[in-house]
Amino acid sequence: MKSRALIVGVSGVVGSALATKLLAEGWQVYGLSRGNTPVPEGCTALTADLTSQQAVKNALQGIEVDKVFFSVWARQENEQENIRVNGAMVRHVLEALGSSLKGGHVALVTGLKHYLGPFDAYGKGEVPLTPFREEQGRQPVDNFYYAQEDEVFAAAEKYHFSWSVHRPHTIIGYAVGNAMNMGQTLAVYATLCKQTGQPFVFPGSSAQWHGVTDMTDARLLASQLLWAATSKQAADQDFNVVNGDVFRWKWMWGEIAHYFGVEPVPFSGEAQPLEGRMQDAAAQWQTIAEQFSLKQADVNRLASWWHTDADLGRPMEVFTDVSKSRKAGFMDYQCTRDAFIELFDKLKAEKMIP
Repeated sequence: MKSRALIVGVSGVVGSALATKLLAEGWQVYGLSRGNTPVPEGCTALTADLTSQQAVKNALQGIEVDKVFFSVWARQENEQENIRVNGAMVRHVLEALGSSLKGGHVALVTGLKHYLGPFDAYGKGEVPLTPFREEQGRQPVDNFYYAQEDEVFAAAEKYHFSWSVHRPHTIIGYAVGNAMNMGQTLAVYATLCKQTGQPFVFPGSSAQWHGVTDMTDARLLASQLLWAATSKQAADQDFNVVNGDVFRWKWMWGEIAHYFGVEPVPFSGEAQPLEGRMQDAAAQWQTIAEQFSLKQADVNRLASWWHTDADLGRPMEVFTDVSKSRKAGFMDYQCTRDAFIELFDKLKAEKMIP
């Protein structure tokens, strides 16, 4: 029998990469989302408001799967609301599937805010030493990642399935309409700079410009999710997941600038966030889209200024240790520079950027 998977958040940068991976491996794949964005070809689309228990129950009625992958969240006004809403979305799906998951596996994708704290208290507490390691555990702050984990743990005990938690750093990947997508945001920013003559200024902090960091290719994360769902060594474990190399933005900024044919501006010593400088981006992008016959004229469907500012504005060094998953058998590697270039090439091929 084919393995049957449900991907919750299938239209996002992680979900779409995972669906593509599983379909190529011959899996039967269901994708649950709000239905705002097309799902990968071959995936059975299911639509529901994940915040509604009844809507989720209705959407999953009659669906039988043995693997569930969560890569979904909905940003709220504060962390208490993030906890309430995002924890409930996980609970609604697992309760709807219930005992049919016995002997199966549930994987949850969170991220490095597990160690850094949520946006409301980003890096304000005592941040663990880098590289981050799974054994460092939770921070003493409210965090919706913890609420989502707790929902998975409780359901695993109740319905008798194995679980895994995956913590990527900033994700590079292709997805339109995704709220957390630095690669596409930087591609749009560089394109705007080239077409309008704006300087290609690094928007982040001195710590990020000079410090060591790493990133996660969505395709590599998809490979780890597949491995964890089918490996006994990964059962009931949490794993960091990054490409396997490290870099400094001081170097990478020039590489990105070179690809787009713009001049990288030397770092001024102060952060210059994108969100405060992109007020004219919507109109500018519409003009660019018309000029080059691009598929997406709404810049907000491609770029997430606030999220890129949050990542690049961190006042501390951030990178991770992936020894745990390597010791358990996951050995995949991806060059981060190549990940950026391959994404930019795909954006051009898909007529998302000129």
